[in-house]
Amino acid sequence: MTTKKIISCKNLSKHFNEGKLDVSVLKGINLDIQAGEKVAIVGTSGSGKSTLLHILGGLDLPNEGRVEVLGKDIATLSDTARGKLRNESLGFIYQFHHLLPEFTALENVAMPLLIRGLSVSDASEQATAILDKVGLGERLTHKPGQLSGGERQRAAIARALVTQPNAVLADEPTGNLDHKTAMHIFDIMQTLNQEMGTAFIIVTHDRQLAEKMDKIYTLVDGELTTS
Repeated sequence: MTTKKIISCKNLSKHFNEGKLDVSVLKGINLDIQAGEKVAIVGTSGSGKSTLLHILGGLDLPNEGRVEVLGKDIATLSDTARGKLRNESLGFIYQFHHLLPEFTALENVAMPLLIRGLSVSDASEQATAILDKVGLGERLTHKPGQLSGGERQRAAIARALVTQPNAVLADEPTGNLDHKTAMHIFDIMQTLNQEMGTAFIIVTHDRQLAEKMDKIYTLVDGELTTS
């Protein structure tokens, strides 16, 4: 049985110009993410993990190499088409939840569906269902400032998953939480991975969290190796 490939990159390189210096961050990286796969990317601070995640998600483009999302080369797409592909196929979770403070949990989670063009009633129904899955069914009308750190991150997970994406890219999703809450957040992601078949690509400093994944990659000196 063949597994559906969600994200693939070939010979991916990225460098930045800092004054007269040309700083190479990623060097010739090859990586395939299959449907339903759970992948951790670990490395020291400043090793380029977040840069790699942004490129895999089409938020940035490589200087060399090719990144495909569901077989589409993202570098060949217009900004509008790339944004549409992200909205339809990918979800994003960050270390800091990035919820909009003036909106309720329900409104924050419904937003990607409204951007997609769903009606308010349909978007609210789907957002309510996913918030219930992450244990926030009683907190729909609460704004981020009224939620605990763990609850805010659960709302961020719900927002990433409400569109039923093929893959979720998470940048230190538990890095701002205490250990017990972090493990609870991971358990939620694990359950949703199994229920929805969503692939998870997680950048993390937390080795214990990384070891719960299907594969661990380490980024050292711009090169990606399998742990």
